[in-house]
Amino acid sequence: MKKKKCSRSSGIGGQAVLEGVMMRNKDDYAVAVRKPNGEIEVEVDVFHGCMHGSRLTRMPFIRGVFNFIDSLRLGMRTLNYSASFYEDDETGETKLDKALDKVSGGRGEGILMAVTTVFSVVIAVGVFILLPYFITSLLNEYVRNASLLAIIEGAIRILIFLAYVVGISLMKDIHRLYQYHGAEHKCINCIEKGRPLTVHNVMRSSRIHKRCGTSFLFFVMFVSIILFFFIRVENPAVKILLRIALIPVIAGISYEIIRLAGRTDNIFVRIISAPGMMLQRLTTKEPDESMVEVAMKSVEAVFDWKVYIENTFGYEIDESWMVDEPYTDEEDAENESEKEK
Repeated sequence: MKKKKCSRSSGIGGQAVLEGVMMRNKDDYAVAVRKPNGEIEVEVDVFHGCMHGSRLTRMPFIRGVFNFIDSLRLGMRTLNYSASFYEDDETGETKLDKALDKVSGGRGEGILMAVTTVFSVVIAVGVFILLPYFITSLLNEYVRNASLLAIIEGAIRILIFLAYVVGISLMKDIHRLYQYHGAEHKCINCIEKGRPLTVHNVMRSSRIHKRCGTSFLFFVMFVSIILFFFIRVENPAVKILLRIALIPVIAGISYEIIRLAGRTDNIFVRIISAPGMMLQRLTTKEPDESMVEVAMKSVEAVFDWKVYIENTFGYEIDESWMVDEPYTDEEDAENESEKEK
C-alpha cells in the first residue's frame, strides 16, 4: 500500500540520562539504562505533572510553563535513577541522608532532589538572564542607545549559552550523554519517517529533531531578546525584577513555538527552527549500536510504534522487515544526507 504523508508527530519525547535514555508518552515514561554488567534495565512508571487534570495544562502559553516545570522534575528523577546504577555501593547512606529521612519521614531523597532542582534553576537564571544584564550595564556610559544595549544584552546571553554548551561538550561523560541524546532523536525520527524500529533503520536516521530541548532553549534566548527589547524601564531594580518575572512568559511563548515546529513543516517553521537545529550538532553526537539498542528499549516500553505507523502511513509492519541487515552504500549516503539537514 502506498504510504500516506505524515501529518502529525508521534507525540513522544524524552532525554538522555547516564548510560541510557528516558522516553515519555503522555503520563507514561520509561528509563532504559545500560548497567555496568552490560545488561539493559528498563523501568516503566507513571508521572503526573504538578497541575495534572487542570484545564490550565491545555491553555496556550500557560501550559508551557507547567510543561517546563514537569520536564525539570522528571528529568532530575530519571537522572538520579540512572546514576544509582553507577554509585559506589560502599558509600552507603550519609549523615545528611539519615537526617533528612528522619525529619521528612522518609522523603529525604525527594526533598534533596527538589532542592537541587531549585538551586539549578536559580543558577541558570543568574548566569543566562541576570549576568548578561549586569555585563551590558557596564556599557551604559559608552552606549546611549537603549535599543542597541538591548541587542548587545541578547548577543551576550547567546554567547554565554554557546560557551556553556561547547564547554561541557568537551567532558568525556557529557560526550557519552550527547551520544545517548543522539540515539533518542534517531529513534523518534526513525518512527516518524515511517520506518520499522530496528537498529539498522535507527542508525541511518537523523540525530537532529525539531522538538528537541536544545531548540527550546534557543527559542528561550531568542524570545527573551525580543521581549526585553520592547519592554523597557529606567529603574535598574525594576529591570532585574522584570527579567525574573518574565521567565514564565518567555517559557510559555517558547513552548508554543517548539510545539508548532513539531507539528508543521512550512517554510516559516523551517527558518525559525534552523538555528536551534544547528545548535543540536553540539548537543547530540552519533551513537553506537549498543546505545541505540538502549534507546529502542525505552521507546518500546511506552509507545506502540507499529500502531502509530499503521495509522499514520497506512501499512502494517511485516515481521520480516524487523531483521537488521548491513548498510548499503545508498543507505550510507542517505544517512549522511539526513545528518546535513
